[in-house]
Amino acid sequence: MNVVITGIGLWTALGDTAIATWQRYCQGKTALIATPQGLVGATTLPIEKIIETTTTQALNDAKLTAPLGSAGVVVGSSRGFQAQWETWLRQPSLSRERWLQTLPATVSQQVAQIAGIQGIVLNPTAACATGLWAIAQGALLIAQGYCDLVLAGGVESAISPLTLAGFRQLGVLAPERAAPFDRQRQGFGLAAGGALLVLESPERARSRGIEPYARIAGVGLSADAENMAAPSVNQTGALLAIQKALAQAELTPPQIDYIHSHGTGTRRNDAAEAAWIETLFGHRVAVTSHKGALGHTLGAAGAIAIALSCLSLREQQIPPCVGCQTPNFELDIVQQTRSAPLEHILCCSYGFGGQNAVVVLAHA
Repeated sequence: MNVVITGIGLWTALGDTAIATWQRYCQGKTALIATPQGLVGATTLPIEKIIETTTTQALNDAKLTAPLGSAGVVVGSSRGFQAQWETWLRQPSLSRERWLQTLPATVSQQVAQIAGIQGIVLNPTAACATGLWAIAQGALLIAQGYCDLVLAGGVESAISPLTLAGFRQLGVLAPERAAPFDRQRQGFGLAAGGALLVLESPERARSRGIEPYARIAGVGLSADAENMAAPSVNQTGALLAIQKALAQAELTPPQIDYIHSHGTGTRRNDAAEAAWIETLFGHRVAVTSHKGALGHTLGAAGAIAIALSCLSLREQQIPPCVGCQTPNFELDIVQQTRSAPLEHILCCSYGFGGQNAVVVLAHA
């Protein structure tokens, strides 16, 4: 596959731009705070504001102006407008005029309206794999010739009573600290965030004189077909997605310089992920997760991982797995920002329903 990333729009609880988020993340800071409801992001925005902010940033970063006509959109969310719906249920009079503007498919439609896009518009929902799934699908649209420009990513603003209660019942919401791959990990911190990326064919990018952040070299999508809420015991689905992505990129495991893992900080997810890393890569590959710093943004998490990995390739730095103080696994967990020669990064996301999404990024 040969699709390039030429623009980034990023909003997180740690920073309102890609650069602000990146700098604070590399400094080892966290956006998470403990509340009576559990660990959550210190700041939030309504989902429509995240959509507007990240779309505008991505277009400006890629030096594009609306309307974009026949370009495509693949943008998804796990919870969508659920937080607004919960508010409206308590205040029904507020919902009547805006209900049709908050149906699930309107996430991608709002991006299309802002960017003036009249081509293919898709709105995937694959739980916590949504953002990475959307970027993979956007890359496939370009590779298959349906579009030569796609806006792709994920957005989420899910801090609401129902979402918090659900994760507390599952026992995956950390009370005080998010610590992916740590011996004392207790779960994740829920946060809002979003990332929109501009994907282009290399020919289109060259014609505009744009220097890409990275190249999407391979994608892999699969399903566990086992449990709706727990990772696979034998990791066959995850391994299949990784093997597909590596095969498409024409790479072998030793050629991957670091893994930007799903790394939620829950007992079962981290153990399952560590197992397949050991199976395919042994102990030599560097591993990080941004969720101790930025929180778990559910459907936006994979898109945020891609945005951060693009910056890793540009800056030749691996950001830290914030929160991991005593690694629980025999892996090379990055605990402080590390300079390294980077050519290939593996980004992974997994979601409820056994959804697995993997993208291989290459230095442009």
